[in-house]
Amino acid sequence: MTLIPTTREEINELQPGDRVEVTHVVKVGMKSWETQTVGTVERFERRRHGLHYRRNLDDKVYSDLIVLKLTDGSLTTVTLDEYSSLRKLS
Repeated sequence: MTLIPTTREEINELQPGDRVEVTHVVKVGMKSWETQTVGTVERFERRRHGLHYRRNLDDKVYSDLIVLKLTDGSLTTVTLDEYSSLRKLS
């Protein structure tokens, strides 16, 4: 698997198998709250998406995301933004 470097150094230092805690803000309408997700890193990616309305067709928009394995064995994907913080657990 080829890993594409991200703009966030803490992600670039992660390896599959590292245990991490991601604190992120969830916003729905006018409400927002902070939540934590703890899991083991499966992989991280830079994914291209088209979430922006009426952008130029050749604009490239990427998001950094981490796929985590939770304690119950399920997988979850957390997209990191400017409000997210990432902490490596021992």
